[in-house]
Amino acid sequence: MNAIEWIRFIVGGSLLLCGLAFFVLEVVGVFKFKYVLNRMHAAAMGDTLGIGLSIIGLLVFNGINITSLKLVATLVFLWFSSPAASHLVAGLEVFTDEKKSRHYEMSNLTTGEVIPMEGAEKTDKVEEEEE
Repeated sequence: MNAIEWIRFIVGGSLLLCGLAFFVLEVVGVFKFKYVLNRMHAAAMGDTLGIGLSIIGLLVFNGINITSLKLVATLVFLWFSSPAASHLVAGLEVFTDEKKSRHYEMSNLTTGEVIPMEGAEKTDKVEEEEE
């Protein structure tokens, strides 16, 4: 192996290892967090960064040919579809969550005042009675 091949091997291997590290952090984040939106954020960010670094590492290993074009197309597709899918599922969670006040509060972005949520008082009273 000449020097250029060694450099490609080291750079490609480092990128693959960094991608693997992001996948491991993603799994830890998914199991560590309790609220579903926090879990989804960890999963989406880990997927985007882990897949990106892994595919770039494979591009470095592979060189420039038709397979590299396929890898780039896969990377672009995953970079657009993964965040969009996570956003749709997170929106579904926000709209169907019955105990919004337990997890987060909503505020008006222009004035900064907190918007009272429907049923927040009822949910809080029921939780106090259960305890």
